[in-house]
Amino acid sequence: MVKTLAKRCRLGDNDEVKRMAVHNSSALVVFSGGQDSTTCLFWALERFNKVEAVTFNYNQRHKQEIDCAKAIASELGIVHTVLDMSLLHQLTANALTRPEMEISSGGKGDLPSTFVDGRNLLFMSFAAVLAKQKGMQHIVTGVCETDFSGYPDCRDVFIKSLNVTVNLAMEYQFVIHTPLMWLNKAQTWKLADDMGKLDYIRMKTLTCYEGVMGEGCGQCPACKLRNNGLIQYKQGK
Repeated sequence: MVKTLAKRCRLGDNDEVKRMAVHNSSALVVFSGGQDSTTCLFWALERFNKVEAVTFNYNQRHKQEIDCAKAIASELGIVHTVLDMSLLHQLTANALTRPEMEISSGGKGDLPSTFVDGRNLLFMSFAAVLAKQKGMQHIVTGVCETDFSGYPDCRDVFIKSLNVTVNLAMEYQFVIHTPLMWLNKAQTWKLADDMGKLDYIRMKTLTCYEGVMGEGCGQCPACKLRNNGLIQYKQGK
């Protein structure tokens, strides 16, 4: 079964696999307390019988997001695990692990200063380990290739590759879901609105690199992307 799944994922044809036994099954959501992961949390709650969340503490610049994630999980009654990933803080220097570094969007082929080498690789791998211990096959993440900051570990090809890798590494049938992969930020806000959660996500999540709740500081790249998407969605309604 694992070999069959690996072949399907290599071919980029895992939609059939993702439809298998979604209802009456469980999912683990990789959860930061931000707009995208909270949207994915509500998405998962509509589709899976049991949902849990995992958050990673890597001594990030905007560590208030951990408290935000805890608060949301508590309010929704979701089992929430916080894993210590402080080793990542030791390994890589960037604007999210070094508060003295300037936040910049990159350019001329350079990655943004907020890119954390190996973050999604490690997060998704550790999420898979946790999911297996809990008997869960489905993992949900809010990565997106459409409206994103240029992070290579948010690409669809990376997620598909990793799905095959963790399946083979643990001889287990994981299915990684990326409901936002082909949505821009305006479409992500529409999805939240369709689920009746737009105001909740707008007010109770933390996306801002400076740790400001809701609409954020308005100046960092994350805030600009989030707020511009909301404006675009409202204008198009």
